[in-house]
Amino acid sequence: MPLELIFLGTGTSAGVPMIGCDCTVCTSEDPRDHRDRPSVLIRYPDLSRPAGADDDEQPLRQLLIDTSPELRQQAIRQRLHRLDGVFFTHAHADHIFGLDDLRRFNAVMHAPLDIHAEATVLDSLSKTFRYIFDSQHNVNDSFIAQLIGHPVVVGEALSRFGATWIPLRLMHGRLPIVGYRVDHGGASLAYCTDVSSIPPESYPLLQNLDVLVLDALRYRHHPTHMTVDRALQEIEQLKPGRAFLTHIAHDIQHADLSQKLPENVELAYDGLVVRCGV
Repeated sequence: MPLELIFLGTGTSAGVPMIGCDCTVCTSEDPRDHRDRPSVLIRYPDLSRPAGADDDEQPLRQLLIDTSPELRQQAIRQRLHRLDGVFFTHAHADHIFGLDDLRRFNAVMHAPLDIHAEATVLDSLSKTFRYIFDSQHNVNDSFIAQLIGHPVVVGEALSRFGATWIPLRLMHGRLPIVGYRVDHGGASLAYCTDVSSIPPESYPLLQNLDVLVLDALRYRHHPTHMTVDRALQEIEQLKPGRAFLTHIAHDIQHADLSQKLPENVELAYDGLVVRCGV
């Protein structure tokens, strides 16, 4: 089985449909216009297992990027029963507020869960979810997530179950955040959400990709996100095999934009499965 990416959520911080909005997209009956807050699942065989190991002993490795507020619904929709780790891009609410739902994976797997993020993001998580990371002060001995934090450093690769993960620097307005490049068995993908610009040092890490996922919020300028035109310019420069646009606002109707995109570029939608290297 190849390296696989599943879009769990492709919307903005407000989601689509938005509360109190009766626009064409928010009232659309096209399920591709219904967008949860952004998150993706990366799935692949464990190439680090010893030769001859029983394939039934360990399912495909499944690693999550960001825990959106809809994580519970996303996991149920995808029949997601286990995780082998979580990576975070940054600590904004639409990317972390589903973290509490990780406790169900602890209960199902009977094990703690590794989470990976820059040190500043791990610090933000510990302050936002103090009842998880500083549980000795809780009044009750409550059911909380069991998480093991691992700091990532931009540009420093780490190996996870036979795949190489490389955190790369992106800018979200003035806020430095990270995207991730994943290489596995000759296939490669990069996930770059909430990005308004790519620093020069990150371009080499975005070369020779089978799949590139890039932020494309809307048609009009936004100070902390790429527009559709800007994302297409970056894709033309980077020349991935295929590209997918995500973090999409209600300004964009799926059926309308999809027919206008270049041949190798697609508009992502919730539940879309992309296989790399096939």
